[in-house]
Amino acid sequence: MSDQTRAQELAGEIRRLKKERHAVILAHTYQPPEIQEIADYVGDSLGLSRQAACSDAEVIVFCGVHFMAESAFILSPEKTVLLPEINAGCPMADMITAPELRQKKQELPDATVVCYVNTSAEVKAESDIACTSANAVQVVASLPEDRPILFVPDRNLGNYVAARTGREIICWEGFCGTHNRLAADDILKAKSQHPRALVLVHPECRPEVVALADTVASTTGMIRFAAGSKAREFIIDTERGILHQLRKHCPDKEFYLASEELICPNMKLTTLEKVQRALESLEPRVTVPEETRKRAERCLERMLEVT
Repeated sequence: MSDQTRAQELAGEIRRLKKERHAVILAHTYQPPEIQEIADYVGDSLGLSRQAACSDAEVIVFCGVHFMAESAFILSPEKTVLLPEINAGCPMADMITAPELRQKKQELPDATVVCYVNTSAEVKAESDIACTSANAVQVVASLPEDRPILFVPDRNLGNYVAARTGREIICWEGFCGTHNRLAADDILKAKSQHPRALVLVHPECRPEVVALADTVASTTGMIRFAAGSKAREFIIDTERGILHQLRKHCPDKEFYLASEELICPNMKLTTLEKVQRALESLEPRVTVPEETRKRAERCLERMLEVT
């Protein structure tokens, strides 16, 4: 049996099980193309969780990494949340723990803690307000100016927000390994090869990379920008999985990765076989203790109140 035939059979079985389990399948834009193709919704992590919360599905299959499945449970505790590959984590989210944040809060008792959604439920529960890469500037701009801001865990996103808002921000020394390895030389090289292309950069990249961007945007923002732009060529500075959606939305345009190193190994752990098994067994499940969930939910709600 060919790989293509096997993939088609698995996709058919997943569709059958999805209907039987009254499930919804979510896939982040960094997931492999075949996973994106069997999903009901493809997009950014928090946006997917909000879509699932609005659905009448009883089961959420989150094709992403652990903190994303936690966010889905935080917003939909009455639903069964499955993460097909339970070991799919986020190294950046792991760069801060709740005990570490509590210690830092003791050192900075007056600080407002802003957490990126790329954090664990426990860290969200210790934070004042959450943000996404798309709304981080808006969230920080909404905060009182007489209090310092502690931004966790991504220093690159925190520095980008500081530059855009003029606010003094204390940044946790975390980073996304995939975005952080991209160098300014990579952009310059890609630009020399494709001089007419616009440069689209994710704000998790280093400041010197962001400085070379024609636009800085989240994954959903990049897709929206490319679709609305008159330009025909784009250099993409984020994880390669986004190319699938860019080419679907803009089949008449050309997209070039700034570097072949733009790949997140954890996002590639999900397979069709694992999605099928998860729907069959309703495992592995992701849950959050209720006290932690409520506090984390309030952190997310505060963000939604200002965005």
